[in-house]
Amino acid sequence: MGGAVAAPAAAVTATYDAWTWNVAGWKMHRGSTTDGLITALANSIRNRDSDFAALNELCWSQYKAVQSNLRGSGWPQDVENFSRFEPHNDTACGGEPFGLAIFSRAPLGAANRYALAEDGSSERRKLLCAPLEARPHLRFCTTHITPSNDVINGEKINETQLGEVLARVEAFHAAGDTVIIAGDFNAQPHYGRLNPWYAPSLDVANNSGNTGAYRELDDTDSRCVGYGETTVADGNTEGLCGQGKKIDLIFVREDRLAGAYDGDSLSIATSCGGPCSDHRILIGTVTVSVTA
Repeated sequence: MGGAVAAPAAAVTATYDAWTWNVAGWKMHRGSTTDGLITALANSIRNRDSDFAALNELCWSQYKAVQSNLRGSGWPQDVENFSRFEPHNDTACGGEPFGLAIFSRAPLGAANRYALAEDGSSERRKLLCAPLEARPHLRFCTTHITPSNDVINGEKINETQLGEVLARVEAFHAAGDTVIIAGDFNAQPHYGRLNPWYAPSLDVANNSGNTGAYRELDDTDSRCVGYGETTVADGNTEGLCGQGKKIDLIFVREDRLAGAYDGDSLSIATSCGGPCSDHRILIGTVTVSVTA
């Protein structure tokens, strides 16, 4: 007689609101925590009822200021365990670290921190992830892919980094996890280097030739189906459908979707003595299946 066959793992269905913003924390703010940026982004996280938030191009002092603002507002359920930071450079913000961060309304488990292939710059790009403490098979990640097209070790470095990030999130999937990944991918949805990400079910004029397993939460936007809405500053015209580029993305694996999803980009706040960033905030809502 054969051995007993293990029952498949039980799954739960849950809906999450994700939020991501490249804040140009040094480029436009020089690390300031008092010029309106912290208030603008913390208010947006609260006002959008976000469950997860990802920040790119953030200085360490700004990270601590966001942490303090959200902690003081009652936004997180556990004020001591709701955020993680990972530097791209230890001194690029006037001598302090510069990098990316994630925040969660619910307590987080131990972070996963991965360095990506070097692009020849002073930054070491990263992938930062963390699971929910109470639901460890739900994992939120952020990354900021290099804009460089330089060929390093026989491949364009942005393609190499995208492949490394995809391999990591696919490994999480193979281990039973549901991953929501948000960040600045420095690639427009119709670019060939994102074909290994997007699922073949997305096959429209604005986005075809896909071979992957993921959907981007803004890819059904009727204004530009398959592409979505611009996420860069007004005035840019390099995107599809007569708009600016879309390079900030929120991906979820298609086989983890358990209902409708949608995304939207928000106009850039001007409460920082001018525009608060050269990127728009991207938000998305998704219902997913998660191993219990």
